[in-house]
Amino acid sequence: MAWASTVIVLVGKDTAKRPWVDWEIQKAHQLGKRIVGVYERGGTENDIPDKLESYASAIVNWNADSIVAAVEGENTFQTPTGKQREPAHTGSTSRC
Repeated sequence: MAWASTVIVLVGKDTAKRPWVDWEIQKAHQLGKRIVGVYERGGTENDIPDKLESYASAIVNWNADSIVAAVEGENTFQTPTGKQREPAHTGSTSRC
């Protein structure tokens, strides 16, 4: 993870219940990485891990254009269907 500029978190069934997912998100945040959530097909907003809501720079639906834009720096927050939504926080990718 140290060499990556962006960490992508796939959001699908039971993602929010997986303890290692929260650890990876927390670690990416500590390293100052851009964190992008991507809904898998069938993923819902209820599947978003708490740490992803806290630290994501973007959360987008399963659409190539949305994913590329988020990885390249667009701070977009979407529902699984691609509609815009408000972020739960203001993202940060700076190192302390």
